Amino acid sequence: MAEDTGTPDRALRRDIRRVTSILGETLARTEGPELLELVEHVRAHAKEDRLDELPDFDLATVTRLVRAFTAYFHLANITEQVHRGRTLTRLREQEGGWIEQAVGRIADAGVDPGEIAEIMSHVGLRPVFTAHPTEVARRSTIDKLRRVAALLEEPDTSRRTRRLEEAVELLWLTDEIRVEPPTPTDEARNVVYYLEGLSGGALTDVLEELRDRLEAIGVDLPPDVRPLRFGSWVGGDRDGNPHVTPATTRAVLTLQAVHGIRLLRTLVDRLRRDLSVSNRVGAVSDALRERLGEQLPRLPEVEPRYRRLNAEEPYRLYLTCLTCVSA
Repeated sequence: MAEDTGTPDRALRRDIRRVTSILGETLARTEGPELLELVEHVRAHAKEDRLDELPDFDLATVTRLVRAFTAYFHLANITEQVHRGRTLTRLREQEGGWIEQAVGRIADAGVDPGEIAEIMSHVGLRPVFTAHPTEVARRSTIDKLRRVAALLEEPDTSRRTRRLEEAVELLWLTDEIRVEPPTPTDEARNVVYYLEGLSGGALTDVLEELRDRLEAIGVDLPPDVRPLRFGSWVGGDRDGNPHVTPATTRAVLTLQAVHGIRLLRTLVDRLRRDLSVSNRVGAVSDALRERLGEQLPRLPEVEPRYRRLNAEEPYRLYLTCLTCVSA
């Protein structure tokens, strides 16, 4: 009989049972059925508040139990996050997102669009990544959990089940404890990891929605308005950390600059693929033609095939020049 999944809570419980059952099968397959039986035994005692009745386990057994319960809670938490995201999406569809609501209240108050535009030119929200050299969550573990979350968003098929089994097994076989504590440079790499993830998804969506909502009430934001930017203490905090030195700060700044340029190059490359506007079909900016005419003869590194294939696509050719200049 098909399971009733008509309510969000029931669907959440279903998915938690699914991923944790896969974890149980993984434990039995990779560690032996004895570990799974022991985990269930300990869990039953915990539910009845009888942990004090358990015998003293050796260190190896305790380690395996802790890892099993940690994996269980990781999977339960990431599943709950997926379902919370679905709930927030439903609420957004029904009531509008917070940006839509805020702009709506401003419009209802009768504030002049010119005044709003002036205020927005000074608005600056700046979340800051703080330095946490004791952070224990490894990126490898986070990546596996993100993979589980992505799979839970897919249709329920046998293929998805196999992929979930693979992801859960890889999570179990990944050591979540680092061999050595992270350095400030390692922490800086983690910050870049999160920033790159934001720039590829949520950040773009938020800024585009802000622009569109303001445009709907007659506010035209100029391109140089930057209401949201990020900061980081990592590698530059002077709070007595002996590992943060001027050389460390320089290394972190170099790391961030390299990743920033790489990200910008990726975005320019994507734009180059998109802007296949042909001067035989559409209008092309005179300023762009002039700028291209100045740059192209000075850049022998632009390959002949681009000059030939994109000769009638000036936007694409110009962006090719930009990637050569920044290389």
